[in-house]
Amino acid sequence: MPESLELELKHLIIEALALEDVAPENIESNAALFVEGLGLDSIDALELAMALEERYGVRIGDDPELNQQIFASVRNLAAYVDEHRAA
Repeated sequence: MPESLELELKHLIIEALALEDVAPENIESNAALFVEGLGLDSIDALELAMALEERYGVRIGDDPELNQQIFASVRNLAAYVDEHRAA
Protein backbone atom coordinates (compact mmCIF):
# COMPACT_ATOMS: atom_id res chain seq x y z
CA MET A 1 0.00 0.00 0.00
CA PRO A 2 1.62 3.26 -1.05
CA GLU A 3 2.02 5.61 1.89
CA SER A 4 1.57 8.48 -0.55
CA LEU A 5 -2.09 7.45 -1.00
CA GLU A 6 -2.58 7.51 2.78
CA LEU A 7 -1.08 11.01 2.86
CA GLU A 8 -3.30 12.10 -0.06
CA LEU A 9 -6.34 10.81 1.80
CA LYS A 10 -5.33 12.66 4.98
CA HIS A 11 -5.16 15.87 2.95
CA LEU A 12 -8.52 15.05 1.34
CA ILE A 13 -10.15 14.41 4.74
CA ILE A 14 -8.87 17.74 6.08
CA GLU A 15 -9.90 19.59 2.91
CA ALA A 16 -13.32 17.95 2.44
CA LEU A 17 -14.30 18.36 6.08
CA ALA A 18 -12.62 21.74 6.66
CA LEU A 19 -10.67 20.47 9.66
CA GLU A 20 -8.69 23.64 10.27
CA ASP A 21 -6.95 22.51 13.45
CA VAL A 22 -5.71 19.19 12.06
CA ALA A 23 -2.48 18.57 10.14
CA PRO A 24 -2.01 15.45 7.97
CA GLU A 25 0.86 14.29 10.17
CA ASN A 26 -1.48 14.41 13.18
CA ILE A 27 -3.77 11.79 11.67
CA GLU A 28 -2.53 8.29 12.42
CA SER A 29 -3.08 5.84 9.58
CA ASN A 30 -4.43 3.17 11.94
CA ALA A 31 -6.41 5.50 14.22
CA ALA A 32 -10.19 5.47 14.22
CA LEU A 33 -11.82 8.14 12.08
CA PHE A 34 -15.20 8.04 13.80
CA VAL A 35 -16.21 8.54 17.43
CA GLU A 36 -12.67 8.14 18.75
CA GLY A 37 -9.66 9.35 16.79
CA LEU A 38 -10.83 12.21 14.58
CA GLY A 39 -14.35 12.01 15.97
CA LEU A 40 -16.11 12.20 12.62
CA ASP A 41 -19.87 11.65 12.30
CA SER A 42 -22.26 10.34 9.64
CA ILE A 43 -22.49 13.70 7.86
CA ASP A 44 -18.70 13.76 7.64
CA ALA A 45 -18.81 10.25 6.16
CA LEU A 46 -21.24 11.39 3.49
CA GLU A 47 -19.08 14.39 2.58
CA LEU A 48 -15.98 12.22 2.54
CA ALA A 49 -17.69 9.62 0.34
CA MET A 50 -18.63 12.35 -2.15
CA ALA A 51 -15.05 13.70 -2.15
CA LEU A 52 -13.68 10.17 -2.75
CA GLU A 53 -16.04 9.66 -5.67
CA GLU A 54 -15.13 13.03 -7.16
CA ARG A 55 -11.36 12.63 -6.79
CA TYR A 56 -10.87 8.89 -7.33
CA GLY A 57 -14.06 7.70 -9.01
CA VAL A 58 -14.66 5.42 -6.01
CA ARG A 59 -18.27 4.73 -5.07
CA ILE A 60 -19.20 3.93 -1.50
CA GLY A 61 -22.28 1.70 -1.26
CA ASP A 62 -25.14 1.60 1.24
CA ASP A 63 -23.95 -1.37 3.31
CA PRO A 64 -23.49 0.04 6.85
CA GLU A 65 -21.25 -2.81 8.03
CA LEU A 66 -18.99 -2.61 4.97
CA ASN A 67 -18.84 1.18 5.23
CA GLN A 68 -17.87 0.90 8.89
CA GLN A 69 -14.90 -1.24 7.82
CA ILE A 70 -13.96 1.05 4.91
CA PHE A 71 -14.05 4.18 7.07
CA ALA A 72 -12.47 2.55 10.13
CA SER A 73 -9.10 4.20 9.49
CA VAL A 74 -7.07 6.01 6.85
CA ARG A 75 -5.26 2.72 6.14
CA ASN A 76 -8.56 0.90 5.47
CA LEU A 77 -9.76 3.78 3.33
CA ALA A 78 -6.50 3.77 1.32
CA ALA A 79 -6.80 0.02 0.73
CA TYR A 80 -10.38 0.42 -0.49
CA VAL A 81 -9.53 3.36 -2.78
CA ASP A 82 -6.47 1.57 -4.14
CA GLU A 83 -8.56 -1.49 -4.97
CA HIS A 84 -11.60 0.30 -6.41
CA ARG A 85 -10.44 3.54 -7.99
CA ALA A 86 -11.04 4.14 -11.67
CA ALA A 87 -7.97 3.41 -13.73
